[in-house]
Amino acid sequence: MGREDGRVLDSPFSDLDRPPLSQTALTRALVRPGGLWSDITVVGRTGSTNADLAQAARDGAPQGTVVVAEAQSAGRGRLGRVWSAPPRSGLAFSVLLRPEPSPSRQGWLPLLVGLAAASAVRRIAEVEARLKWPNDLLVGERKLAGVLAERVDGAVVVGVGLNVSIRAEELPVETATSLAIEEAACVDRDPLIRAVLREIETHYHEWSRADGDADACGLRAAYLGLSATVGRDVRVELPGERVLTGRAVGVDGAGHLLVESQGSTHTLSAGDVVHVRPHLP
Repeated sequence: MGREDGRVLDSPFSDLDRPPLSQTALTRALVRPGGLWSDITVVGRTGSTNADLAQAARDGAPQGTVVVAEAQSAGRGRLGRVWSAPPRSGLAFSVLLRPEPSPSRQGWLPLLVGLAAASAVRRIAEVEARLKWPNDLLVGERKLAGVLAERVDGAVVVGVGLNVSIRAEELPVETATSLAIEEAACVDRDPLIRAVLREIETHYHEWSRADGDADACGLRAAYLGLSATVGRDVRVELPGERVLTGRAVGVDGAGHLLVESQGSTHTLSAGDVVHVRPHLP
């Protein structure tokens, strides 16, 4: 067993409900000629897979590099929020993309990855995950997973954090959930991560072939089909401590959220969305 900060790290087999992932098995299943995935690394513990892959991108790592961590000590959510979970209780991984479509269309990448994760969860785990703009996965109003995208020297690093076997008493916040809590049909991380990565590969190839046109490749329609935000009253916390309230009415061709408020339509490229519960009569 390893040691970090004076503490003995968990053995990979200390919790039989949470077996380790196999780098060899994932590589054999997902890395193939002509495919998106070029290299898959599974590490026992790291600070942040996004930070690790951002450095790899600066060092020239190829598109399709994937880093998976069994545990993260400095995992981040959107807006710099800290996200923590017990070792091997979820999927924490990042992918490196070097997209050819123009940067003006790359705002779809975090939405694309969120859609891929939601589609995989619905198919493999049989849980009705939906998408809160831009890329949180929800079950009801509880957060199941999050996606964080960062641009690094012309590349894009996209990280995914999905709660799999985390128990109610282990949740970092009360507004979160996990596949186990939702009594999913599958809480085995191996088929789950394979399914998510295959969905990302499919959507990314289609989006790339369409030169990033989200309508031509069907991405926008598919995203709207799983949206939990469009059609809802929302409160959006914007940069500069501004707040916008209104109704989410759509997502435009660049992946921006459209919100109607006081007779005007606002186009939002960033913001923290809160779904407002409808007033009961």
